[in-house]
Parts: sequence; C-alpha cells; structure tokens
Amino acid sequence: MTQDLYFYLLYAWIAIGILAFPFLLKKTAPYGRHIAQGWGPTISNQLGWMIQEGVAPFFISFWFFTGTLEKTETSYLFYGLYVAHYIYRSFIFPFRTKTKGKSIPIAIVGSAIGFNFCNTFFIGYFLGNIGGNYTTGYFFEFRFILGLAVFALGVFINVKADNMLLALRQPGETGYKIPKGFLFNYISCPNHFGEMVEWFGFALLLGQLPAYAFALWTIVNLMPRALDHHKWYHEKFSDYPTNRRAVIPFTL
Repeated sequence: MTQDLYFYLLYAWIAIGILAFPFLLKKTAPYGRHIAQGWGPTISNQLGWMIQEGVAPFFISFWFFTGTLEKTETSYLFYGLYVAHYIYRSFIFPFRTKTKGKSIPIAIVGSAIGFNFCNTFFIGYFLGNIGGNYTTGYFFEFRFILGLAVFALGVFINVKADNMLLALRQPGETGYKIPKGFLFNYISCPNHFGEMVEWFGFALLLGQLPAYAFALWTIVNLMPRALDHHKWYHEKFSDYPTNRRAVIPFTL
C-alpha cells in the first residue's frame, strides 16, 4: 500500500467519524443498561466484550509486526500502550463485571470488531510502515513527557471509576445504584471521561494524525454513550444529583 492511499483512507475514516457523531447522539446503542429488542440474536455480555475488544491486540500486532519499518524503543512503547489497554478491556475487565444473565446483540459485537479492525489498521500500519520509530532522545522531549502524563492520568481515572462502579454491586446483585465519590461527584461517567483523556494523551504522545483520529473516534463513541447514561440516571433515580454533568466536569 502506498502512503498516499493510506492517508486517503485515513482522511475518509476521520470524515466518517465526524459524520457519524450527530447520528450517534440520536441513537442509543442497545447494550448494557440500554439493551433493546429488535437487534437480532444475542450472546453473553461478558463473552461479547471479550470477543469484540479481544481482537484488537491481535489485529494491531499483525499490522505492526508485518510492517517493514525498523522497530525502535519508541514504536514498541506506542504499540505496547495500545495493547495493554485492550488486554485490560477484553481479558480482565469483563471477568470482573457482575453481569451474569445479561446479553449483548451479536450485531453490536460485529460492529465493534469492525471498529477495532479499522483503528488497529490505522495505528498499527502507521507504526509498522510509516512512522513512530523515533530515537530514544524522544523520551526526553516535552511532547513525550506531557503525552505520557496525560495518558497515565486517563488510565488512572478510567480504572478507578471502573473499580468504583464494580464495587457498587454486592455478590448476587444485578440492579443499579447511584455512584458517589471521586469524579462521580461531578460527572455521571468518569470512566468514559478517563478513556477520552487517555487517548488524547496517546495522540499527544505519538503526535501523528492516526493517533488523533483514534482520539476523535473515542469521543465519537463515548460522548454519546455518556450522555445516554446521564439521561438514564435522571430517569431511573428521582434523587439523582442535579448538579452533575454527563462526561466533562462543569461543562457537559
């Protein structure tokens, strides 16, 4: 594949994300607390998450390691951060959730697989064939330090919020409760906020268009989800705190 073709595809992927955002704001994805009829056959929620997220480490590994570009410490770091996130998201997080008996439409799993295929192609192919193989001196540049700090902050927020949500349910419980404490005092979905911060940090860290495209798509996917959760909380709980925003403290 030529670099020109790669970037034409990347520009198209960015355009699709921008165009999809208004649609996703209006259409609630039918899984989790928003599960709905009419989306075809379903499978176990945990199995679905493991499959749809678990393909990402394998996809990006293929694009990265089959690339002809010389691998360096920096390119291995970028690759490793991406893989580490998806190992947590697919092989650790789902088995900690208390979602026994809940399901997810196979159509949603399939769309998530396609989503991960596209993102891993643009990140993995870039790292394997085009760029990201900076010298070790890059580790001391301000952009690297700032990006890594923002990425780490996002991971911390995301994982801590996940842990707090998981702790709300006692063994055998399946209902929902109002989360309190930490960033939950300010927003309904700090887990989603943390993941957006994480991938914005990754974009700063890599400093290249494919990473910014992935950060954009993270917002396109998670911001509508957070807004749906926020609305759901207000409908579900009459005593839900009115001063909380959905996903960005004091803003949205």
